[in-house]
Order: sequence, then structure tokens, then C-alpha cells
Amino acid sequence: MVDTVAYLERIGYSGPIVPNADNLRAIHRAHLLAVPFENLDISLGRKIVCDEGAFLHKIVEQKRGGFCYQMNGAFAALLRGLGFRVTLLSARVNREDGSPGPEFDHLALRVDLEEPWLADVGFGDSFVEPLRLQAGIEQPQGSRKFRLVYHHDALFLERDESDGAWRGQYNFTLQPRSLEDFAPMCHYHQTSPESPFTRKRVCTRATPHGRITLADGKLVVTRNGKKTELPIESEDEWKAALKKHFKITL
Repeated sequence: MVDTVAYLERIGYSGPIVPNADNLRAIHRAHLLAVPFENLDISLGRKIVCDEGAFLHKIVEQKRGGFCYQMNGAFAALLRGLGFRVTLLSARVNREDGSPGPEFDHLALRVDLEEPWLADVGFGDSFVEPLRLQAGIEQPQGSRKFRLVYHHDALFLERDESDGAWRGQYNFTLQPRSLEDFAPMCHYHQTSPESPFTRKRVCTRATPHGRITLADGKLVVTRNGKKTELPIESEDEWKAALKKHFKITL
């Protein structure tokens, strides 16, 4: 059972919780502003078990973040606890060459209200508020636009770039999944040398004006579209930045 009061306190949300689109948007945004996308346990060799209770303990009680299975797994539990109808979806993330990754590469969420919505608090730099689960319409958020397009019986999430081109992020079907379905890929992403999460440490979260990201060797702050990079020259500096900007002490 999820402690919705503690979870909402964790994300700094004190607004209305009746299941509707406005409240879904507000809770989704609050989560992304408060809980960082991070893979720090992987570099420490701490096993991540695909278990809802473990996800809730880490995010709510330990005040940490996580990657997609943890973030969206816990967020799904929160939404259900508040009375939302939530379905887990398997997504295939685009590789650097544009080809799709494997099934269960990413966990996203469908939320059904008067109309269906795509929710996702576990992809890092993407949409801050949920998107209408409707193909063929552009959905602006701040200076960005997103859209869903149908192709080969799947929905493709795309984001517009500064040059006007659309860049694919991931594709998915609407087939309902269970959390256990994601366990093999959760194991893969924390153990395989081919996984992006075993290659470098990252901790990132949205801010009201952009994003802040701590990676190996640098701190990147994006504000109103302007990016500033600051060098991180030692492990002590890295730990200090992690504590200052994300309130995490390992």
C-alpha cells in the first residue's frame, strides 16, 4: 500500500487530488521538479529489484530518485492510490542511429480519465506535463512541442528540435503490462556493459525554468533555453554538487 500523504509531501504537492486532467498535470509536474532521474545505485553495485514496495521506499522514504522502472513504477502506485486508472506500457527507446531498442526498454504510463493520457516521470529530459494519448496533434509545452504519430501499429513519441526537425524519443503499443514483465530489462540495464546506465553516472531533474544535470565531470544548468556547463574536477566536488542541488548523500 502506498502512503499517498507521505508521497505527496515528498514531491511538495499540496493541491487538489480528485482524479481529473488538471490535477494529473499538476502532480506530474511536481514529481518531475522534486524527484531526480538518476542511476547512482548502479555505479555503487546496489541491486535494483523490480518491486513496487522497493521503489516507494527509495523515492518516498530515502528521498532518492531512480530510472524509469523505479520512477514510473512508484508514480503509478501513487496515482492508483489517489483513484486514477493507470496502465503500464512497454516502450522501445530510440538508439543513437534512430533504430528502436528492445521491448521493455522503458516503462511509460497510460492514465484514463475522460480521455487517455500518456504520463512519464522517468525519461529524463522530456515532457513535463502528461500528453494527450492522441496521434496527429502537436502538443506545445513551453518552448517545446511534442507529438505522437502512428507507424506500423505503434505510437511514436517525437519532440521538435531547434532546427525544426522532429526527433523520435521512443515508441510503444497500448498493450497492458505488469511490473514483472520489466524485470529482465531492469536487470540488463544495471548489469550489461551495453546499457547506457552502466557507462556513466547521471542525476538530473527539471526546474521551473529548465533543467539541472550532474554527470561525471560536469554540472549542466539549462535556464530558459540557455545552457551553462561547470566543470566538476574531483569526487569531493561531485558529492558536494549532488548534495547541494539534489539533496542526496550517498
